[in-house]
Amino acid sequence: MYFAALLARTEDGWEASDTELDDVETLSDLADLAREATADYDDDTVLVFIEQEDAWFGVVRVDGEEDPRIYVSDAAAAARSSYGEILLTDEMLGRTPDDDGADDLDALDLDGTEDGEPEASDADAAGDPESDDDAGASGVPAGPLGDSGILADLGVPEKDLLGLESGDALSEIADILGAAEVLETVR
Repeated sequence: MYFAALLARTEDGWEASDTELDDVETLSDLADLAREATADYDDDTVLVFIEQEDAWFGVVRVDGEEDPRIYVSDAAAAARSSYGEILLTDEMLGRTPDDDGADDLDALDLDGTEDGEPEASDADAAGDPESDDDAGASGVPAGPLGDSGILADLGVPEKDLLGLESGDALSEIADILGAAEVLETVR
């Protein structure tokens, strides 16, 4: 279950609308949807809030025709969601656009390791937690990813955004922005 809403900052304050993401396939589609919310106003800020139950939340900020800015509270959890995958761009993940994440079959040894990859150490074999890296199986890091200063000029400093827990985060952000009531009307 997910929740998605648009918050548009206008001359009269914040306006909220719930939105369906079923037809949104790319970040560009999402940015276009956000821009349509403020078609009557020039260069206003639109925030797209997306929440997947209590697993993760994301904020996309669109300011006029500028490129969208993105923050995701838990990239690994978002990567397991079709809506999260929209937010996790190649640029955010440090991938080149033509990198599909698939293993290069020519670089695999018969024992299943890639060329140049060291054999598993005794610590790895014993399940030493310090030998694990923070990336999930898909190579997406666990934890926050993106622009943590996305809302700083609106009153939500980086450290506060990073400290929010999924579940109540969007309500807390809306409260700081002075948009809690309008967000609750679409929840």
